[in-house]
Amino acid sequence: QVQLAESGGGLVQAGGSLRLSCATSRRTFGTFAVGWFRQAPGKERECVAALSRSGRLTYMKDSAKGRFTISRDNAKNTVYLQMNSLEPEETAAYYCAAGFTVSAGPSPNEYAYWGQGTQVTVSS
Repeated sequence: QVQLAESGGGLVQAGGSLRLSCATSRRTFGTFAVGWFRQAPGKERECVAALSRSGRLTYMKDSAKGRFTISRDNAKNTVYLQMNSLEPEETAAYYCAAGFTVSAGPSPNEYAYWGQGTQVTVSS
């Protein structure tokens, strides 16, 4: 079992930045592909970005390109999502996910483990 814990969400004005973190106590975290997803009320969960085991970018949502950065520190068993120039429509609960595979893409079905989520609210 892999337990994931997100942090770093909050309220930010449009154009602002947040850095989300997702930590696990699992020492073999480096064997998992990871991703960040978000879900707004009444909408489906969507992938924002994903990384392979080795840290290679495997997916970035088009609207996030140039503004968001996903990274991982396997020594700290942590994955990050740096979000810049946030927009009100990006208000959502953000989730990190891990899949026991070399790499994974934007489908939630590729990930077996999920965190509880952290709320991001972008005010206009």
